[in-house]
Amino acid sequence: MTVLDITGEVRQPQRMDFLQLCELSGQIKDLGDVMPGRKGSGVPLREILAAADPGEKATHITLESTDGGFSASAPLKDLENGIVAYRLGEDPLPRDLGGPFRFFVPEAGACDSGAVDACANVKFLGILRLTVGPGRDTRPTNAAEHEDLHRLES
Repeated sequence: MTVLDITGEVRQPQRMDFLQLCELSGQIKDLGDVMPGRKGSGVPLREILAAADPGEKATHITLESTDGGFSASAPLKDLENGIVAYRLGEDPLPRDLGGPFRFFVPEAGACDSGAVDACANVKFLGILRLTVGPGRDTRPTNAAEHEDLHRLES
């Protein structure tokens, strides 16, 4: 069973699977409504975090891929509109769309080494880790590195 771990500075660590994500409030039935061209359904990050009950000291969130090879860290306040995509129709989000879990930042800009950019859109999401201060961040620091990363993912 594939799960999304919510750990770190939280009062109630979570291991959410497909069915648990389906039960959360605020479902986004069509990602294309908020992010044109995207397929699938998802749930707002704030709903997932509400279940984990972030600690008072948590300031950042690190989004990490299932293999640990990619991570992005940003201030929690900058990702409050984030979305975790997890389904396509009635099935889990397929791997070719970045599933089983994929994080999106609606209206993120191009990679410019800012806290929130398109490189914070994490495919194959496995862990949401809340931290006091920035966490591990392996994002490209410029547009050329971003293009190289996406070429490798193809």
